Amino acid sequence: MSLRTSSKSWGDEKEVGRPRNGTTKEKPMDYTSHGITDNDVFMLPSSDFQLMGLLTVVAAVVRLFRIYQPSSVVFDEVHFGGFASKYIKGKFFMDVHPPLAKLLLTLAGWMAGFDGEFDFKDIGKDYLEPGVPYVAMRLLPAIMGILTVPMIFLTLKAAGCRTMTAALGAGMVIFENGLLTQSRLILLDSPLIAFTAFTALAWTCFTNQHEQGPSKAFDPSWWFWLAATGFGLGATVSVKWVGLFTIAWVGTLTIVQLWVLLGDNKNVTVRLWFKHFLARFFCLIIIPVTFYITLFGIHFLCLVNPGDGDGFMSSEFQATLNSKAMQDVPVDVMMGSRVSIRHHNTHGGYLHSHNSMYPTGSKQQQITLYPHKDENNVWLLENQTQPVGLNGEEIKGVKAWDDIEPVSIVDGSILRLYHVVTDRRLHSHDVRPPVSEADWQNEVSAYGYEGFEGDANDLFRVEIIKSLSDGALAKMQVRTIETKFKLVHIMTGCSLFSHKVKLPDWGFEQQEVTCAKQGTLPNSIWYVEQNEHPKLGTDAEKVNYKNPGFLGKFWELQKVMWTTNAGLVESHAWDSRPPSWPILRRGINFWGKDHRQIYLLGNPIIWWSSTVAVGIYIVFKGLSVLRWQRGFNDYDNVNFKRFDYEIGMSVLGWAFHYFPFYLMQRQLFLHHYFPALYFAIIAMCQVYDFATNRVGGAFGVRDTPAIGRTGIVAFLAASVVAFTLYAPLSYGNPWTQQACQSVKLFDTWDFDCNTFHTDLDQYNMIQPSSNIEPTAAPEVPAGGQKKPPPAEHVTPQASVDQASIHREEKIEYRDQDGNLLDEEQVAELEGKVSFQTRYETRTKVIDADGNEIEESSAGTAPPHPADREPETAADQPEDDGRDYPATASPEDDQRKERPVKRKNDGKPRPASEAKDATK
Repeated sequence: MSLRTSSKSWGDEKEVGRPRNGTTKEKPMDYTSHGITDNDVFMLPSSDFQLMGLLTVVAAVVRLFRIYQPSSVVFDEVHFGGFASKYIKGKFFMDVHPPLAKLLLTLAGWMAGFDGEFDFKDIGKDYLEPGVPYVAMRLLPAIMGILTVPMIFLTLKAAGCRTMTAALGAGMVIFENGLLTQSRLILLDSPLIAFTAFTALAWTCFTNQHEQGPSKAFDPSWWFWLAATGFGLGATVSVKWVGLFTIAWVGTLTIVQLWVLLGDNKNVTVRLWFKHFLARFFCLIIIPVTFYITLFGIHFLCLVNPGDGDGFMSSEFQATLNSKAMQDVPVDVMMGSRVSIRHHNTHGGYLHSHNSMYPTGSKQQQITLYPHKDENNVWLLENQTQPVGLNGEEIKGVKAWDDIEPVSIVDGSILRLYHVVTDRRLHSHDVRPPVSEADWQNEVSAYGYEGFEGDANDLFRVEIIKSLSDGALAKMQVRTIETKFKLVHIMTGCSLFSHKVKLPDWGFEQQEVTCAKQGTLPNSIWYVEQNEHPKLGTDAEKVNYKNPGFLGKFWELQKVMWTTNAGLVESHAWDSRPPSWPILRRGINFWGKDHRQIYLLGNPIIWWSSTVAVGIYIVFKGLSVLRWQRGFNDYDNVNFKRFDYEIGMSVLGWAFHYFPFYLMQRQLFLHHYFPALYFAIIAMCQVYDFATNRVGGAFGVRDTPAIGRTGIVAFLAASVVAFTLYAPLSYGNPWTQQACQSVKLFDTWDFDCNTFHTDLDQYNMIQPSSNIEPTAAPEVPAGGQKKPPPAEHVTPQASVDQASIHREEKIEYRDQDGNLLDEEQVAELEGKVSFQTRYETRTKVIDADGNEIEESSAGTAPPHPADREPETAADQPEDDGRDYPATASPEDDQRKERPVKRKNDGKPRPASEAKDATK
């Protein structure tokens, strides 16, 4: 039955069974928790559902307000919108995140008519002209963000909080700027938070059922919430592997429950304990694992064609994709075979050469690793000496083995590799490679000409790696696909080697191949993929790649995802580390264009108060342990015990979603803290509820509900004010420089106030044509027509006499003390110091006589780097074409450095921009 009647007003209800003075008549005799009440969310009064519905409507208004804005690609929409395009086209890609959220985003786009033709390549790329249904795709994260509001409301109610406290939690989620920003864009964070919230709701409801003791065990509601927790865990980990932290949270609390059950030897038999264990094992392990694996089954069904991600996968995996499969090939590799040789490591590129020379070193023909099948991958395998014919004379030419009895290539055979297309042989010598100029690496080249007999530096010995070769015969002689081997250079003893180093433009950015002395084994291993020989007819034994099957593909993809995720260690312009997250030290520049900016920043009121609540519990726990050790009986007080367990459960969730990031070396961003923030908000609401409802008797707070409600209203009012102040950064709304500067509390909040106009009216100005030369290259949209110069280049004076005024920008160099350096000083320091670029642009307005006009009279806003469409590829120049003031800083006197460019130039960039796996 309902514990509360619908006639009670919000916040006035009293908990049934919960003592007001912190004590109970007696402790339960079974595993029922001391002081627990039935908080069944299905039995809430209608007034609670009405309030929850009202809060959900408010959340919808806040989340959906101008969701069409901005109408161009924002931050990681580059990646996740691009993945939707590849799903629709069926092109295989590799991402470090599981597929659930990406599949849902694709479904939303497909239902709205998205055909996959838009590539989401660059931040700032326009959506409107190509007709991308980006609003429909953004609606999915927005709906997820909206649903988080009723879920936190119900979670707090299931945890035993009053209705007004539940409304406080819902309001904090609604008006948290960071949660708002990430829920309005084509990103994964909103689905992640939503499924985390659902898991927390389901587990809290199940815990409430469990704590009521044997009377509730194995009831339909008990099973429902346990199974729902399992589905929530499966969905959370299927969005991002951060869901593993949620699994760890639930798993730890499950162990606590089973431990408590084990201690009730009067009511819980061994058989009954195993029934509890198996129920949890099925719901919390089998269901999530099945859900997760099923999602990858759908993933593989959608991605059936080769794409830019198949290079991350093994040859066996690639062979399962359309047009990547190959015909059966002869298995026996002979002298005279025309073969393609593939690298065992680094995604399996082909040993390749082409008619281009190294610009340095020997300046002989390049040898590279190339990821695609090509005629330049074909090599003819020659013996170290020419064969002898029936008349006892040597048979000349590279085709000498075509008409004699085939000779197998065995372990220890010495070969020459003849490049069929360019008539040169694989060659190495004691010359450093052009890129990896290490003493332990030699250059590998193609050397010779047609008819040239070669020299001793063309000779390589085959060394079969028996532990990696498949089958007894493959361990003795070279067999296609089955045999893995090294090619050891006879003259120098180095091994043919390749690694994840790309050649510059002169090498077409193909992978470097060298000859390494004592090179690592995985990077020195090769195998034959294609094999042809005139003497191997149609009846010759054939071989092909083994089909790995679904589970084989699934497991391989998990390993590649893990390896790639761990490899995202490059610094990023907007990354941050875990110690800075709870104090909101820095945000992320998502987007900047047309004098507007989207900058991911949390609501400081909500952020800091939730951090304080976590700190309060940590201090409480430390003191309670000390008092317990000193013999105090604090845990005899039911409120003390319930405070410790209920809030401890939420703080444990915060800890599991926060502290593991300290162990990670990969790129991290503020948005990685959002799941922990959600648990911190719950903990803050619970602390407030205890302070005003359960232990506030000494100050009359508990007996005067109006005091608690007033505090909630005041806190939410302050949160709404803070939300409104930073809303232009969340929505990308017009803003002024003065308003921006007034709320920039810390220098580490590095959104650029110079982005915005000085007056809101400037956003409504229609730009007239002008002869004023812009200081930066105007933007060129997809249609190819240049936009007129931005408003900052049109001054009041220009409207009177445009021809007599122009704007100038220059680089100013200053030393570490801020002193301006002249050109001679800069020239003298060049090569001895590094020049670090700052964000601001120094601009002055010059009249026809060369006199400088004060900027204030010009009424203009300095330009910002983010006004231009940024580049996203890691190998693209990060310069946006403008000049910025620079600071000279002295370096070590014993070392000279080339001038370097600061990576964080203020432009928004997608996360993991340097990794193809996330593009």
